[in-house]
Amino acid sequence: MKWQLKTVLALLVFLIPVLAMWMAPVKAVVLWTDALVYVLLIAITTFIFYVRSKEHLIAPWQHVFRRPLASIALVVLLVYVVVGLLDSVHFRQELAPTPDSTEVHYSVEVESLLDIVLNPIRKHVEKTYSAPLATHLYTKETIERPDGTTIRDYPRLKYGGAHLHDPKTERISDITHRMGIASLEAIVVWVIITVLWCSALAYRYKVSLNTCLEHVILGETIMPWRAIFVTIGVFILFGSLIIHLGVDYHLFGTDKVGNDVLYLALKSIRTGLVIGTLTTLIMLPFAIMLGIMAGHFRGWVDDVIQYIYTTLNSIPGVLLIAAAVLSVQVYISNNPDMFDTVMQRADLRLLFLCMILGITSWTGLCRLLRGETLKLREMDYIQAATAFGVGNMKIISRHILPNVMHIVLISIVLDFSGLVLAEAVLSYIGVGVDPSMISWGNMINSARLEMAREPVVWWSLVAAFCFMFVLVLAANLFSDAVRDAFDPRFARTHN
Repeated sequence: MKWQLKTVLALLVFLIPVLAMWMAPVKAVVLWTDALVYVLLIAITTFIFYVRSKEHLIAPWQHVFRRPLASIALVVLLVYVVVGLLDSVHFRQELAPTPDSTEVHYSVEVESLLDIVLNPIRKHVEKTYSAPLATHLYTKETIERPDGTTIRDYPRLKYGGAHLHDPKTERISDITHRMGIASLEAIVVWVIITVLWCSALAYRYKVSLNTCLEHVILGETIMPWRAIFVTIGVFILFGSLIIHLGVDYHLFGTDKVGNDVLYLALKSIRTGLVIGTLTTLIMLPFAIMLGIMAGHFRGWVDDVIQYIYTTLNSIPGVLLIAAAVLSVQVYISNNPDMFDTVMQRADLRLLFLCMILGITSWTGLCRLLRGETLKLREMDYIQAATAFGVGNMKIISRHILPNVMHIVLISIVLDFSGLVLAEAVLSYIGVGVDPSMISWGNMINSARLEMAREPVVWWSLVAAFCFMFVLVLAANLFSDAVRDAFDPRFARTHN
């Protein structure tokens, strides 16, 4: 009952921004992927509070969190998740009323809370390419002088460095000055957060603040708080740099149509998370149900299930995904009246991409669960339950499923990074997310032609690579810790 109450309180906290948006002069837009993200968030929150109430369940997770690399990876993943959740609350803003009409009209552009937060860099659209922290365009153009003559030169940017009178002499000093201020502010904020956090820890463990700070600095705590605080400090510094440099400059440059690359990279986080999480959510029921059934019932049930996933594995995955995505695209094109905005059309394609990826990626986990179930059904306690006439469904739910959940959990965290990379590859070959949707795959796809330019436009590719690399690396490091904690055989062989 206690964890159920905590779940309700967590849901109320989550609904506060949604209720605030509902009361504001905007029209809420709930996309299909938004609804699934909310359901997944509720399920994860409930699972967390349930695990906290069970000592035997929380023990492996404590082992995970006590590893410095796993804690660092978790902080990184949580930052990405927060950005993705901010980008999953969509709405359409109310337009200014016209004098001859009292009807309320809303903009056709679907925005999110992340767009509002990033408005200072989202609306700073230049003419075309500009390099990171540049004050001029990347290509020369014909510029007309005040006296009527023309010259070929690099035009000044509309927003990047617009506050400088003489960019050639002032740019470096201005950037250095802003970086210094950003670093000082980040240090102050980081120190305040660290002291407040350590004060809470000192109060909890009944020690003085100085003692707690000493243990944290020396790394003598059970939880790797030093690694966690350092990681938080890095993100605070990055956010401070965005505030002081990203507003008046383009921190990662601009793309072909002048959009800020930093804004595109941050907006791509939601797409990557949706692909990684919703695809896993879709494939889990197939893998768990069919894998356990094949191992437990054997006989013709096992033969049919093996035939299904063997046949599915024989079909080239890229061709199956391409056929499904293109079919959805044809349906969308033939029924334009069903969608009010471009965002809704792109979201439907993203949802079907998640579904087809889930349908084609469940076979590996299904095979693992089948093999583990074949071993478990020969155990004495399951043989005894069968002899006493216990039903098959009760045996599966009470004895088999809990003993294979470590395999399911390990597969989830391992498959996440592969699915994030799959989106980039599929979008690169043109069968991924909709071209109007911002994603790392579309950024890499557009950078394919930019790399052939002279001079080379490299920053779009580098930005997409760095953001995707950090997410995938954090997911892999966290999955390694989960594997060590939940797979006792692996732990024994490495001790």
